[in-house]
Amino acid sequence: MFTSIIKRNRNYIALLATMIILSSCTSNNKTGQVQDTPTSGTIKISVDETYRPLIESEIKVFESLYPKAHIIAEYKPEVDCFRDLMADSARLILVTRDFNQQELDYLKKVKISPQSMLLAWDGVALITNHSNPDSILTLDQVRNIMDGTDTEKKWQIIFDNSNSSTVRYIQDSINKGKALPKNVMAAKTNPEVVDYVAKSKDALGVIGVSWISDTNDAQAIEFTNKVNVVKVRADNGSEFVKPFQAYIALGSYPLKRGLFFCLKEPYSGLGSGFATFLGGQEGQMVIGKFKLFPARLNIVFREANIK
Repeated sequence: MFTSIIKRNRNYIALLATMIILSSCTSNNKTGQVQDTPTSGTIKISVDETYRPLIESEIKVFESLYPKAHIIAEYKPEVDCFRDLMADSARLILVTRDFNQQELDYLKKVKISPQSMLLAWDGVALITNHSNPDSILTLDQVRNIMDGTDTEKKWQIIFDNSNSSTVRYIQDSINKGKALPKNVMAAKTNPEVVDYVAKSKDALGVIGVSWISDTNDAQAIEFTNKVNVVKVRADNGSEFVKPFQAYIALGSYPLKRGLFFCLKEPYSGLGSGFATFLGGQEGQMVIGKFKLFPARLNIVFREANIK
């Protein structure tokens, strides 16, 4: 069992205060119209749809702290989020990867200095039907299932979207570039993946942890009762584990990825303010509630004996 000691990240508070001061000097653009500030105005952002429950909660907390701020989030596949950022449809996106070199080269060419930061460690969860006895897999078995070389069982693999971040993660991190097998299908949303698996005995769903986490109990770590959450053993691991926060943080759960903000804002506006909030104390606490592991908090793990 683990306990945590959390210290306030003063750097983020100082940064937010600095942006507020700077914004008071640069709140008007060349046309005389008032721009948004780090704590006021209206902004549209694009968010990887696997993080919808988390970011909806983050926005509620942020807007309660800053009533003059209004954040309109559009939830979509990760590919579309980056497309929005490059096309100036969104100044801020929340996704599962940092800028790649091609994107950085383009932004440098057009004289734009982007910002990005790791906000959390996330787990990609595998879910099965309650009547399916196969709810424990080694990472090697996961590889065989995802590249189509598994001969032990006929799975129906289901993702949330053909362009989703979970598809990219499996192809890049698990399959190492190999194509997905023919027994793959895509739903339209994450809830549809859960519902499909709940009704289909041989289905294997691939989904973000925040969609199946129970956030009503701050102490116990529970998952939705609609489906089974598969236990996975890492290549060098000694035990099969579910995507609990501590196992994600320590790497015992091998299906691990990051949550990043990518920002393209020419001034200290609402995009910068919300990104700073997500990396600060309040934003990181919300991340922890959704069973992701906060990357910007100073957390110490200690073993404890339970009597």
